[in-house]
Amino acid sequence: MLKSLKTVGFLTFFGNFVALVKIADIELGEFPLLLAPMEDVSDPPFRYVCKQYGADLMYTEFISSEGLIRDAIKSRKKLDIFDYERPIGIQIFGGDEEAMALSAKIVDATQPDLLDINFGCPVKKVVCKGAGAGVLKDIDLMVRLTKAVVKSTNLPVTVKTRLGWDESSINIMEVAERLQDVGIRALTIHGRTRAQMYKGSADWSHIARVKNNPRLHIPIFGNGDIDSPEKALEYRNRYGVDGIMIGRAAIGYPWIFNEIKHYFKTGTHLPKPLLANRVEVCRTHLLKSVEWKGPKLGLLEMRPHYTNYFKGIPNFKDTRTRLVTLNTLPEILEVLDQIPAQFEAASTV
Repeated sequence: MLKSLKTVGFLTFFGNFVALVKIADIELGEFPLLLAPMEDVSDPPFRYVCKQYGADLMYTEFISSEGLIRDAIKSRKKLDIFDYERPIGIQIFGGDEEAMALSAKIVDATQPDLLDINFGCPVKKVVCKGAGAGVLKDIDLMVRLTKAVVKSTNLPVTVKTRLGWDESSINIMEVAERLQDVGIRALTIHGRTRAQMYKGSADWSHIARVKNNPRLHIPIFGNGDIDSPEKALEYRNRYGVDGIMIGRAAIGYPWIFNEIKHYFKTGTHLPKPLLANRVEVCRTHLLKSVEWKGPKLGLLEMRPHYTNYFKGIPNFKDTRTRLVTLNTLPEILEVLDQIPAQFEAASTV
């Protein structure tokens, strides 16, 4: 119980204690569900719909520390956050201590609720720069980078990382202990190595070992392969983590957060969204995209999402083709409005 007292707050209901997970002074509920930071996905329009459907803590797309310092337009744009998103974290990445420290000061000025460091991205163009999961090959550098960020901001600093570089160098326990020692306030672990990329199955047994380490008192969140309420409950009970981060399963399906919460409370499933519900959320996502990015870019970057929102609907190919080829908002909205009637038989898919 002593360990739990360090990681959570408590509320009393009729004499029973209900644990509340906290990152510094940020209360996240009993078992928070986090939206993963995903490049070209976790922008404000997508975060808006995920927040509407139960995400407890969200992060921006990861932002290059070098880009922030150069005042690159794309990097600066990713700093946009809104009050309805709170609590919200801004995630940065990089491999240079000075750049990370300076970018932390820039992030600090935008006043998010926390600052997250990405030590997990496996993409070659990031790793080759000595950033993301590339830092897993040099834990001393990881510690120096983290310490530089912690010293440069008043925000709680968290980290997202992987188990290690490859199967022969799984070093997550050392990483967790040393990063806690330099001041991080929570750790999210993706249960794969960098070598795995997104292939194979995530191994949560290493995440559980970290969580059960008596030397650690920060919240530990698990990430990887959570795509259903049943799996979320199984992994919560089996591995004992403080919360779960959900990534790919939320793309085109923000309902997953509330579905998991409902299943935790009742053991039953919420009804699947009807086709009309899918259209409504897709429409909201589209309008937010155009509002934030402008008509041209907003329409263009929305195109990949249509496949996910309407996944599994038979004979949808022609409609999808129209959605990704039309170039004006009124035309696309007209197609969306026609979908429920056109595919009524598939409305419960």
